[in-house]
Amino acid sequence: MKKILQGMVMAIALLIAFSYILGYEYLFKGIAKTYLRGYSSADINDGKLFPSHLIAATHPSPWPRDPEYNKKPLPKSLVDNLEATKTASFLIIRDGKILHEEYWEGYSENTHTNSFSMAKTVTALLLGAAIDDGKIKDENELFSTIYPSYAQVPYGKKLTFRDLATMEAGLNWNENYKNPFSPNAKAYYGNSLAEAVLLRGFKELPGTRFEYQSGATQLLGFGIRKAVNIPLASYASQKLWGPLHMEQNATWSTDENGMEKTFCCIHSDSRDFAKLGLLMLNNGKSDTLQVISRNFIEKMRTPTRASNGAYGYSTWINNDATYKHYYFWGLLGQYIIMVPQKNLIIVRTGSYENQPKDQKGRPEQVSYLVNEVVEKVLH
Repeated sequence: MKKILQGMVMAIALLIAFSYILGYEYLFKGIAKTYLRGYSSADINDGKLFPSHLIAATHPSPWPRDPEYNKKPLPKSLVDNLEATKTASFLIIRDGKILHEEYWEGYSENTHTNSFSMAKTVTALLLGAAIDDGKIKDENELFSTIYPSYAQVPYGKKLTFRDLATMEAGLNWNENYKNPFSPNAKAYYGNSLAEAVLLRGFKELPGTRFEYQSGATQLLGFGIRKAVNIPLASYASQKLWGPLHMEQNATWSTDENGMEKTFCCIHSDSRDFAKLGLLMLNNGKSDTLQVISRNFIEKMRTPTRASNGAYGYSTWINNDATYKHYYFWGLLGQYIIMVPQKNLIIVRTGSYENQPKDQKGRPEQVSYLVNEVVEKVLH
């Protein structure tokens, strides 16, 4: 028995040693932050498990309420869908006022949940802010002007900020959320985003093909961070959370070096997420203040040819639908949906795994929610 135990200890020690040698030491952190908590992957409540930077709400102001606020229950078909998909929050904003908000499973208007990839769209907004501030010339500026080493990299020397924002970066990246050995897992659980992303390299010429890659937005984050020369959470506070009158402080998860995970991980409440949608719907304005230039907002919500009409600047788009809409989309069904022709914003957060998608890779639930709200709630 003693020899068996010694053999097991030796095997475990070798496993740990090889994990560090091969660069998979982040797996132990992933196990502690998921499986040992009863989850099989990242979840919307994991904000306190990682270091973070504060996004300060410096000028808070509450949402005005629609005269019909929460006076009518949602239709049963919609409620059944929301409950079946483990929804945490559901908000409807009509003409700049809250018409309906509802929470499940102990969540409330004060609960902060993980944005997941909705942070990609926030990062694109910060790109617009950096361009407005003259920190970055425009979206066609070469990434190598910020990171000169990329000028020496085949394909990398052609990389632009637009390529990163539109998911046409051509990185050597496999977007797989289920594989613990994928670059996504290393970026999410690892200690160094620079190690996980800056050294990935390229598999094709940037600007030639659409491929959704979290690494592209993380590279974009590195570029903006270096250009503005302050933490991105601080920049988000100055350029978004303050001007948009967010009601609560938010946090942005970082690696161990203090770099924000721009591909994911802003932890905020659903009401404040909705204000990001209002900014987009109002063409970059908050009240009378032009927060982000209208021209850049228009580029964000204009679909690219390479994406087959499904994606703009870090923004998902569905102009094929009866009620055209565009939206932020995060893992497990985090949505901020804008429906311009109805002056409508829909926010949904929750834990919807294995979401069905349409032929262009977009979640079917989004168009379903739009149709249900427009046809059964607004009428």
